Amino acid sequence: GFVQWYNVDHRHSGIRYVSPAQRHAGEDQAILAARHALYTEARELNPARWSGNTRNWSPIGAVTLNPERESVIKTHLPDVNTQQLAA
Repeated sequence: GFVQWYNVDHRHSGIRYVSPAQRHAGEDQAILAARHALYTEARELNPARWSGNTRNWSPIGAVTLNPERESVIKTHLPDVNTQQLAA
């Protein structure tokens, strides 16, 4: 269903076109390194095709769904502890 597609099949632009499943499994760095090598080789073989730099395939750091949430909570409810607890 949708969850399978979204987490396993769909490649997300925010994490450099890898799936969340690939990222959670630690496969993203190898995938991105291979893409970087492929683009570098393609640019060397046909430099006229490229007017600028190739796409940035470097791994990204932490990703949050709602990065503004913690700052909003601290602004409006300064006495609330927002530390996340383990489930």
